[in-house]
Amino acid sequence: MKIESAIKQANNILKKNYIKSSLLDSEILISKVINKNREYIILNLDKEIEEEDYLKFKSLVAERSKGKPMAYLTGKKYFWKYEFNVEENVLIPRPDTEIIIQQVLKIYKNKHKINFLDVGVGSGAILLSILKEKKGFLGTGIDISNNCLNVCKNNAYKLGVYERIKLFKSNIDNFSNGKYDLIISNPPYIKKLDLKKLDKDVKDFEPRIALNGGLDGLSEIRKVIKKSTELIKKNGKLIIEIAFNQKKEVKKILKDNGFYIIAVIKDLAKNDRCIISKKI
Repeated sequence: MKIESAIKQANNILKKNYIKSSLLDSEILISKVINKNREYIILNLDKEIEEEDYLKFKSLVAERSKGKPMAYLTGKKYFWKYEFNVEENVLIPRPDTEIIIQQVLKIYKNKHKINFLDVGVGSGAILLSILKEKKGFLGTGIDISNNCLNVCKNNAYKLGVYERIKLFKSNIDNFSNGKYDLIISNPPYIKKLDLKKLDKDVKDFEPRIALNGGLDGLSEIRKVIKKSTELIKKNGKLIIEIAFNQKKEVKKILKDNGFYIIAVIKDLAKNDRCIISKKI
């Protein structure tokens, strides 16, 4: 079968299953299977695809039609300026979270050396992007998932920053290693009862543990803030990603734990996305 016919067939299947980016996804999946970039695909539509590759392609299309995210099918996700390996059981990095990188670079634009901690490191997208931008920074990442720590380690090697990171398998409650100039976290913040309302590709495929913020959506945020009071240096900064409707509650938890609110930053959709605070 020709590449063009395979793509058309896949596009129709994905469209019927309400996949909005059906044509693009079909092209990306065939690129993965035959190990060529998308440009090659577009310029070689009349080339034949081998039977074995075609069967692999059909299998990926079937998974995509059930809503499985493209990042899990390709094993990759672009974040900030870099390509990260991802796999199932690791949360897919979101463009909204890039706001944390922007804020860190803005706050520390004149600093050449800080020691910072990422709580719930996941794929390493936040931690490693900052280390790529700031060559003198040292980063520590903690996570309770071995899958996440392995993926982060692989990404650190791939991006050439492995010698500047330390990784620990730990939850925030039990972590007491070092004092930090900055702590960042994108913790689980979705209310337990709201998990079933999430988009199919999120609720059916992404790790529940990285989404579930307990009954009020704030249980993990509380833990991060409480423990940060011990782990952060005086005048050190804490940057936490939040849900669009959590600003008031999170500001109160921060103030109750001795933090001064510097700013609440909105994302591109003008939703409150992260809170920057300082230990006083």
